[in-house]
Amino acid sequence: MGLALLLFSSCAGEFNQVYKSQDSDYRYEYAKQCFAQGKYATAATLLLDLVTMKKGSDDAQESLYMLAMSQYMSMDFESASETFKRYYQTYPRGYYAELASFYVGQSLYESAPEPRLDQTPTIGAMNAYQQFIEMYPDSRRRAEAQDRLYELQDKLIQKELLSAQLYYNLGGYFGNINSNDESNYEACIITAQNALKQYPYSPLRESFALLVMKSKFELAENSAEQKRLERYREAEDECYGFINEYPDSKDKALAEKYIAKCKKVTKD
Repeated sequence: MGLALLLFSSCAGEFNQVYKSQDSDYRYEYAKQCFAQGKYATAATLLLDLVTMKKGSDDAQESLYMLAMSQYMSMDFESASETFKRYYQTYPRGYYAELASFYVGQSLYESAPEPRLDQTPTIGAMNAYQQFIEMYPDSRRRAEAQDRLYELQDKLIQKELLSAQLYYNLGGYFGNINSNDESNYEACIITAQNALKQYPYSPLRESFALLVMKSKFELAENSAEQKRLERYREAEDECYGFINEYPDSKDKALAEKYIAKCKKVTKD
């Protein structure tokens, strides 16, 4: 324990000596040594000042890229994405330009939250990956960027599905289906239909279609008398459309059950 404290104190003392030094070359070599040893947080702390000092020098590009990578390896992904972007914008033809462009997206990808949360970083990552693919179509990292794009798009689709499902689960709560106000079932239909248009080849397409069908039926079931007939007809059409598109669906029996109920109402 005592030896560990002594070593820590010694390392801290060495860092403070370097950090306070007025010799930027000495500090830069120490930062590079820390980076090579995997001491990324220490390297980033030193490089934050050094990138300004090294601006215009032969070390300018390397110092800025190394700062970005140190932040990335320290899992400070938000700072890393901004620094990689700064490198790419400052040195669009620089030695590390291709890698910096890729890691803008990679940093945002690492910070992208689960589907239930705000997906601003996800959209930013997708835009960055798309820009990378367009700028470097022959890059060996193109396939990885493309895979990430698909993965991030699936996350956006999942968020839309969760939103549509939430509206359906809320049903008639916070809205009056019998009035002219938009109900949660209608909000579910709109959300799901928009997702079907925006992501026509999604593997979750059937899930969205199922929510539209169920919501239209529930909307008919809970409608005022003057709207019931029209809404049951719409629900019946939706059920037939669902069966035609997904004839082997496990929910086919539910669609047929809805059709029988709709026919009973529309024929009366």
